[in-house]
Amino acid sequence: MEVVWSLLIGGAAGWLAGLIMKGKGFGILGNIIIGIIGGILGGFLFGQLGIEIGGGEFVGPLVMSLVGAVVILFLAGLIRKGK
Repeated sequence: MEVVWSLLIGGAAGWLAGLIMKGKGFGILGNIIIGIIGGILGGFLFGQLGIEIGGGEFVGPLVMSLVGAVVILFLAGLIRKGK
């Protein structure tokens, strides 16, 4: 069940990150994958900075995933411009 929950949170985070970073998305499937990877990156970044987010089983992980996904989309946008 945790895997399904992680996919749902990652998908929501990727979708939201695509909306926030207008024009920097990779389509719905790509943004979902970015959201899942963003969850890993967000968890790492928040852990390194010593930041803990409450919000239960949905809001906290969603915020971390969203931050990670936005960072990934931002970096991807920089790489695209460099080509």
